[in-house]
Amino acid sequence: MQKAIVITEQPVSVSVPVGYSFTLRCRAEACTSLQYQWFCQHQSACCQIPGATEQDLLITAQQTQLYTCRINDLYKNAIFSNWVKVEVHQCVARDLLPQLWRGEPVIILNPIEQKVEVGKPLQLQCAAMGVPAPSFQWYRNGNVLEHQKKKKLWISHAKVSDSGTYLCCASNSHGEHWTNAVDIHVGEQSQPTSGTCRSEKFFATDKIALLVGNNHYQHHPNLMAPVTDVFELSLLLKQLGFQVVSLLDLNKAEMMTAVSRFLQLLGKGVYAIFYYAGHGYEHSGRNYMVPIDAPQPYAPENCISVQRILQKMQQRQTALNLILLDTCRKWYNPECALSQVQPLEPWGNTVYGYATSEDAEAYELQDGEFSSGIFMKYLKKHILQEKKVTHMLEDVLEDIGRDPLVTGKQVMEIKHTLKEARALTDPICPLGAAALHWGHNHELLNEIVMFPCGAQVELRFHQVFSNVIYVCAKLQAPPSHIADVRLLLCRPTERQDVAILKDSCADQVESLLASVYKQEEQDCAFQLTGLQKIQTDVLLQLDLHYTQLSTKQRTCESLQKILQKSLVAQLFSHRNSTLPNYQQTPVSAGSLCLRDTSTLSASPKAQASLRMGSGHSLPNSNPSNSCSEPEENDESNLSELCSALLRAGPGQDCP
Repeated sequence: MQKAIVITEQPVSVSVPVGYSFTLRCRAEACTSLQYQWFCQHQSACCQIPGATEQDLLITAQQTQLYTCRINDLYKNAIFSNWVKVEVHQCVARDLLPQLWRGEPVIILNPIEQKVEVGKPLQLQCAAMGVPAPSFQWYRNGNVLEHQKKKKLWISHAKVSDSGTYLCCASNSHGEHWTNAVDIHVGEQSQPTSGTCRSEKFFATDKIALLVGNNHYQHHPNLMAPVTDVFELSLLLKQLGFQVVSLLDLNKAEMMTAVSRFLQLLGKGVYAIFYYAGHGYEHSGRNYMVPIDAPQPYAPENCISVQRILQKMQQRQTALNLILLDTCRKWYNPECALSQVQPLEPWGNTVYGYATSEDAEAYELQDGEFSSGIFMKYLKKHILQEKKVTHMLEDVLEDIGRDPLVTGKQVMEIKHTLKEARALTDPICPLGAAALHWGHNHELLNEIVMFPCGAQVELRFHQVFSNVIYVCAKLQAPPSHIADVRLLLCRPTERQDVAILKDSCADQVESLLASVYKQEEQDCAFQLTGLQKIQTDVLLQLDLHYTQLSTKQRTCESLQKILQKSLVAQLFSHRNSTLPNYQQTPVSAGSLCLRDTSTLSASPKAQASLRMGSGHSLPNSNPSNSCSEPEENDESNLSELCSALLRAGPGQDCP
């Protein structure tokens, strides 16, 4: 009995630009040798392709056609493969495809916002290239539209309930890509319902901010001011309605993950702020941030390019992108190659606020228990102003220019393409689903716990930063039958993913808390930092030591409190992205770091040191013997790094 021909690999449809070369594949099995012949069909004509007698058919795309392959065995049995479509796009910008395109979906046509009358047809259209050709799925207000799985969304008779925010996901075996979100208004909902929003000339659909401050470096001088600067900016932005995530001391993998989540939450009409304070540098207009695990000297792959982040922000159709860089812009290593960064699109929505000018340092001020950057000293004075953001920054620039501490040493610089008079004080008028969880951790409420002996203890939790919690305990009036009471709040043990700040650094954060919260004397307290590393709940233990008055015996009772994994930890969780192992950086006992060997003094009332690159501090005496000499740093494409990070397993280094 003859064995039938079985096709083991069918050719697949593709969607490519004109001139793109690719291969259609077909594989089959039988009891005899097989012969292959490819056919194509254009319009109504189907013809045999001369010489196309191999399993693979190499094609250089010229026009959209259908293809199939016939397979014959020696017994003159024949079978045809599935018909596949080679869709060829004639007008595609050359720079739209990545340089090393692997066939992942690339959006080439986005849907357009529409206002539709009730009962009229609604049609939305998108297009994407990919190998294999992408499949499509439409969404409204974040919900799947089960029957809308084509490039064109069609609703024959639109209803008021069809109003909403629409977007489409194009996906294939290499990944997925989303179109821009568009707002569709049907009938009475075609106009905004809020009188406040109609009366305002400009508004934001949402306000999202990511603040990163790197202080404690593994291989470079530690900084002091980013702690204060991030804390104070976070409070001010929250007053302006921003949803804020503020993070301290991130390694490269964690910075990449935080940026990736930040970008995912941006959308049409959003006001987005990215602030960074820490070691950094600039060369030829390209700015680089230095993670806390960067080696000395820096290697090209150890830093993060700000321009790549801004490119991704622009792709989200934000209404305002504000980049605030409180870092050095000094260039030390001309031998390193520059990264390949494409020019930004001229969308007129971008503002750069540099703490210092090109090829110069940025300084930090040491005044008593606080350390603050010169840039932040004046930014916090003006940021709440109701004026165009560029005009607000000009006020900051003028104040810095009048500061005698940095005269001739630090001059702020502003670059922008902002074509509209948008201000950080503009109102928020949501058009779609807001980023409800950004900046909102699982709130830890104060609570009273009771020991078996009847003693009560109040536990308090203060979220200092998104990845730092201040935990304190206060013993209430003890029962009359016990004496010599001592309360201990035991720190988590055997936790490598939780860092506890040493006393000198804890004092700095405690001072920040005192400036915001009414502080009372506590019996015991400590801080948990590096919460982004927590992958499970944290167990705290309270020990109460006391003497029983009736027996004169010394007794110890214990209670345990579970701190649930915070939303920040979920943002960094292994289900979202698997982070590499992290070696905690030892925290120095209040040491200050140099960026050069000169010392600048302030008035007798406030002896100040100056920081360069958002953190090289100059103490008044006993300068550190270490210094930072930034090297040119590069990074791979942001999306590629994030993808590699997501693929990395536990214990693997960040790519």
